[in-house]
Amino acid sequence: MHRKPHLPHKVCAHCARAFAWRRKWARCWGEVRHCSERCRREARRRERSL
Repeated sequence: MHRKPHLPHKVCAHCARAFAWRRKWARCWGEVRHCSERCRREARRRERSL
């Protein structure tokens, strides 16, 4: 039985792509907003330039 399709998903606040839960986010899934470190950095960059 493969369980991957049943993982929770979110939409990235920066690139608007869907991404799935990862084990490393188990403790902080409620706080996760970006799909990757790159998107997180780019979003912060955009905030600073405004």
